[in-house]
Amino acid sequence: MKRFVGSSSALILALGTVFACQSMPTQSPKASPIASKPTGLLYDDIYLRHLSGNAGHPERPERLIFIREALDKAGLRQSLYPIHPRRVTEEELELVHKPSYIALVRRELSNVQGFRELSTGDTLLSADSLEAAEFAAGGVLNAVDAVMRGKVKNAFAAVRPPGHHATPTRGMGFCIFNNVAIAARYVQRKYGLRRVLIVDWDYHHGNGTQETFYEDGSVFYFSTHHYGAYPGTGSPAETGAGNGAGKILNVPLLPGTSDAQILEAFETKLVPAARNFKPDFILISAGFDGMRSDLLGVFDITPAGFAAITRIVVDLARELCQGHVVSVLEGGYRLDGLAESVVAHVQVLREE
Repeated sequence: MKRFVGSSSALILALGTVFACQSMPTQSPKASPIASKPTGLLYDDIYLRHLSGNAGHPERPERLIFIREALDKAGLRQSLYPIHPRRVTEEELELVHKPSYIALVRRELSNVQGFRELSTGDTLLSADSLEAAEFAAGGVLNAVDAVMRGKVKNAFAAVRPPGHHATPTRGMGFCIFNNVAIAARYVQRKYGLRRVLIVDWDYHHGNGTQETFYEDGSVFYFSTHHYGAYPGTGSPAETGAGNGAGKILNVPLLPGTSDAQILEAFETKLVPAARNFKPDFILISAGFDGMRSDLLGVFDITPAGFAAITRIVVDLARELCQGHVVSVLEGGYRLDGLAESVVAHVQVLREE
């Protein structure tokens, strides 16, 4: 792993000022139409009803409870525009998932007693998991609508279950429906946008998102992750095929990856790729399991690090696509660290 070799002053600025005083102006007068809009927040107690096992299971409802309480404690939630969820339609699910898989999910999740595992993979389910998954996917689409209709400048979707491991034909890795992949197809279909950039900084590679768009070309997938961890995909050699050749950019990082190292990956890999691709919309698979001492990860990223890479993405969005960003929660399993990291992330979205 190459150590950070970028400008030290840039690193200090990125990591040291992300929590600066709100009264200091950060945007030019020309940016005021975007800056004056609120950031949207998608949250609903329906996402707490998805139970994924016993109290010790890492993907548990307390993840969202800690996030909600941390946003309240930081005085942020009251300043965010509330986005309400809705049930995703069958047609919207079929933008990504095969009808046979959707039918399997509905069959296996009907009349669940206690807990069971989805037959396609390691995803535990309970009686309300289907409804939570449908409202997670549909809620993210409402967040996309809020951005595209100008109600908000950007949005964060605090949803469960997560989605980036779900392929068109298989649920796995705690995921049922691929929320971000569906949102990418939706914004193309409904609003006629040509190019969507997905930025995935979860500790685990988003194999489902990559598979969905591997031969597509209209969606660029960028991922930092620990290659060799679950699910075992995400080699730098996986770069897309056919129309999608060159539109997959995997940047594996080593155990112990720090703020400086992930920031270097974003500055040297994501920034030039995004400028070359010129997206019309950016989606973030915002996994925070790369945080220091996470239950399922061995990176060493702090809330300031997550704020710094958020700043890179929102700056790219402002430069390339009118600031259009929707960020969707994926992993993150140390509850206090997750909450602190989300607060840092939302703070940057809000200040943009």
